[in-house]
Amino acid sequence: MATSEAHRIADDLMGEPHVQGRRISVRQVYALVEERGVDPETVADRYDLDVADVYHALAYYHDHLREMNAVERDRSEAMDEFRESIDRPDGVAPDEA
Repeated sequence: MATSEAHRIADDLMGEPHVQGRRISVRQVYALVEERGVDPETVADRYDLDVADVYHALAYYHDHLREMNAVERDRSEAMDEFRESIDRPDGVAPDEA
């Protein structure tokens, strides 16, 4: 998928869906609005988006829950591996040794 939702959402930035032409991901929009309670208009202003972009990102998140859960799981695993590698004295992750 290159773009979708009337060309408002794309997945060509590190394989994660984001607002087309911006570096803010669908997950970030979701976290700001639905987890932190930031008003959609505030998110739009802060990231130079149309309010419609915010709502399209939220709709995309909810319409693609399986994909979003996989992205979140992949990012979490990558962060865990990173933390493990910096906690090791040699800086090498266990599976790289």
